[in-house]
Amino acid sequence: MEGNYSSFRRTSKSKSLSKENMNPDPMRQLNIWLENVVKSGASEPNAMILSTSDKDRQSHSRVVLAKYLRNNELIFFSNYESAKAQEIRINPRVSGLFFWPDSERQVRFEGYAEKISKSASDQYFSQRPRDSQLSAWVSRQSAKIANRTVLQEKFEYYKKKFADKTIKRPNNWGGYKIIPFYYEFWQGGKDRLHDRFAYRKNQEGWDITRLSP
Repeated sequence: MEGNYSSFRRTSKSKSLSKENMNPDPMRQLNIWLENVVKSGASEPNAMILSTSDKDRQSHSRVVLAKYLRNNELIFFSNYESAKAQEIRINPRVSGLFFWPDSERQVRFEGYAEKISKSASDQYFSQRPRDSQLSAWVSRQSAKIANRTVLQEKFEYYKKKFADKTIKRPNNWGGYKIIPFYYEFWQGGKDRLHDRFAYRKNQEGWDITRLSP
């Protein structure tokens, strides 16, 4: 069985984008676009594809949720024993991508990932729903398990263990911050003449360059 998707087409309705429209700070520009997507009612607007590489230089991608964007840092949370965490330890250079098809926009970035402070991870963990806190204790992310029953039994174990108690953050769970040195903003354009702008870090700020689609 084969799939043929060559006939799929979409005509862009976006207005052209100029350099003058772009904020000189790429993180502010990203926040502007993200806020517009949030207002549109799109599902999971803060979902981003995070790519890492292992010791064999094999790349791996998955979707994570960006929780904070500020001061040229994108912050997400994960298990520190997961595959992505092991790969970040080997090579902290990562790349990411936001894609909002209904808005005809995407933003990709490249940068370095590192753990945030324990206190910052504690603060975010304390705000999570209780069941999500329990799940952080249950899952050894990326580890092989026999079946789903293993997870359900562990969940019930920790549910009883922490009954009527404050659930503290497990030591193997917390946040990462990505500090980008490169951003690229893409917006769909008529006749496939899309608009692309690259931000490259320099000593004084950011160079903004228009790229051919």
